Amino acid sequence: MRLASKPGFWLVAQRECLWLFRDRVALLLIFGVPLFAFVVLTTVFSQPVIRGLGVTIVDADKSDTSRALMQHVAASPSLRIVDDSGSLSTAVQDIRSGKAISAIFIPPNFERDLKADRRPQVVGFYNQQFLTAAGIASSGLSDALTAAANAAAPARRAAPAPSSIGTLSAETIALVNPQKNYAQFLLRALLPTIIHVVITLAAGYSVGSEFRRRNAREWLASAGGDPVAALAGKLAPLFVLFVVIMLAQPLVLEGVLQIPFKGDALLMIAAGSLLIIAYLSVGALLQLLVGDLATGLGLAGLIASPAFGYAGVGFPTIGMNTFAQVWSAILPLRWYMAVLMGQAARGLPATESAVPFAALAGLALLFAGLAWLRMASLTRRGWFATERPAEPPVSEQTPPGVGGAFIGEWRRVLGTRSAFTLLFIAPLIYGIYYPQPYLNQILRKLPIAVVDNDLSDLSRQIVETLDASGTLSVTVRARTLAEARTAIDRGDALAAVQIPPGTERDVLKGITAHIPVYADATYLFVFRSTASSVATAIGTLTSELVSRGGRADGSLVKAKLASISPSDVLLQPIFNPVGGYASYIVPAAFILILQQTLLIGAAMLTGTALASGRGALAGVFGRGIAHLTIYLPALALYLIVLPRVYGFSTLGQLPQIFALATVFLLATSFMGQAIGAWFTRPENATILLLATSLPQFFTAGFAWPREAIPAAATALGRLFPADSAIDGLVRINQLGASIWEVSHDWLGLWCLALGYFALAVISALVFKRGQQHAQR
Repeated sequence: MRLASKPGFWLVAQRECLWLFRDRVALLLIFGVPLFAFVVLTTVFSQPVIRGLGVTIVDADKSDTSRALMQHVAASPSLRIVDDSGSLSTAVQDIRSGKAISAIFIPPNFERDLKADRRPQVVGFYNQQFLTAAGIASSGLSDALTAAANAAAPARRAAPAPSSIGTLSAETIALVNPQKNYAQFLLRALLPTIIHVVITLAAGYSVGSEFRRRNAREWLASAGGDPVAALAGKLAPLFVLFVVIMLAQPLVLEGVLQIPFKGDALLMIAAGSLLIIAYLSVGALLQLLVGDLATGLGLAGLIASPAFGYAGVGFPTIGMNTFAQVWSAILPLRWYMAVLMGQAARGLPATESAVPFAALAGLALLFAGLAWLRMASLTRRGWFATERPAEPPVSEQTPPGVGGAFIGEWRRVLGTRSAFTLLFIAPLIYGIYYPQPYLNQILRKLPIAVVDNDLSDLSRQIVETLDASGTLSVTVRARTLAEARTAIDRGDALAAVQIPPGTERDVLKGITAHIPVYADATYLFVFRSTASSVATAIGTLTSELVSRGGRADGSLVKAKLASISPSDVLLQPIFNPVGGYASYIVPAAFILILQQTLLIGAAMLTGTALASGRGALAGVFGRGIAHLTIYLPALALYLIVLPRVYGFSTLGQLPQIFALATVFLLATSFMGQAIGAWFTRPENATILLLATSLPQFFTAGFAWPREAIPAAATALGRLFPADSAIDGLVRINQLGASIWEVSHDWLGLWCLALGYFALAVISALVFKRGQQHAQR
């Protein structure tokens, strides 16, 4: 192949290809990070069905019937009995410490009351602070306890109890993802999210490296002074590489993991190309605006890293506040996800994805146009011809020892724009910006469709009950299920409730009438919320029907309820009882944000600090203490101030919170120093550590239960201080656990702090030895 020699697009592209394949950081970012994320996430979600969640049983009856109930619980695939000999207080301790996610209380005289048709109450408690695991645990508790109570009921229950009226029963049918496979849902969404972060950082790294590392004047000259050719030629090799990566993703998901692709392949290729163009443009635009590689990368991370929350995958956009909805509308990832889920997961006709595709195309053109306009403006002003001086070094005239290292690190942080922005400004911005999509906490007035094939007084009452629910709104009244399914495909409804012919007749005959609920399980949080809200509304109406048909003394109602369910199974959520999504996700995310910003900041500054020639042992320890004092305000903001501002649970005692958080910050600082000693340029740590944030969150055992994570992925997660800190600090602050109940997390952080301290000292010694060899 003949190399281009004439200035223009091809010469710029050729120059960029040569640089890309010589720069190890660029190669690691483009190929290594997506591969790392894919391996980690596929390992984490390799067990798509969550099994073996811990449950503590408090048996106050000690009867054969209660022991039989325990056997039914033990046989449940989603539950595992971890303790059956304690009291309610020990059960709460088990839940707070993480030994169990749920507890069952069997009351005294359970067997006697069951045989006497008194409907004894069995209470299942589950920890709703961990929302994903709580949903599985509550479902397992309900199924196991109901089956156990029915099996333990007297044989004479075969004869129907006297009744004058029947009941209603909601039966949920998943339209998409019928297995309710979390791996299918999350992997399909998470991998493009990580790739879009990599795209943004890669574009920023490519453009920003021209400012001081490479030669911006030479870049523009290779394009013949044409800003369009300069920018397009620089980004074209990245575009080709990321198109290949985006094409490989669905092939691997379908070929290796058996996650089917149902939609229009050409449409998805076009949407993927637009996503790449949009975020290449965003990364380039940020660098051209700030003119500094490190600062531009920080801004890119600020925009791209939290985009998963704004894309409406975990928490839907219809439940977000106004700011989050507006901001999400200008993020290309949101519209790409709408096309992806509609095509890949649901197999919609291409016309149904026209609106999000058009929005994605419009944003891609907008950001590409803005990047070009900024490039053209800088070219006209002669900015590329101007020599940019290096950032002045921070004075290192400090006393020797730990105190000198402490003072020197403070000076570097205050004197370096990128470090100051990352360690002081970024935590404040993230604290306000990150939680916005989730602050409404729960979903309200979810749109549903109703197909009334009974057209009776009872069916109209069912529709009115559904519409009066705080979480549901009947927005579509369809004549057929096909019409209702079309409404779901278009996004006008999230579920369809069918009232079959003869529903009122069956209820009047004393027969149970089944009400099918067809819900879209593409987004599992929305599916669970919709299905449970319909079931609750139908259950409320059933109770009203039964009570209306009872005698004055209530005996008929009791008999009817006993015939339906011989025991009263009460499921009681504890900790985050309303199931608030922000209360679930944000406290854990705050800990990860603290780790990532401090980890990157410490790594960025380490090279400059080591070049000052200070002793390794005193230097590492002094810088660690400096980082601790720098981050104490951010720690107070994230663990004390913002939880109270946002209305999260704050049950922890401050001395215990700071006892664990202090070790967490020291471990993070020492880890950052150990990593930073191996990077020749400070920005490299930003590039690689930013792109690995999301996989870390899912190895921490919070968003995805540890019981479902293979040992290899758990061990990898344990290498990062946030893993133990998320578990420990959330349990202390949100659950009111004592530090002794999370002693395993505290000891784990101490081990990491000591281990990374030793590794940072060794890395500093190796760095200095390399400097000495280079000077000879």
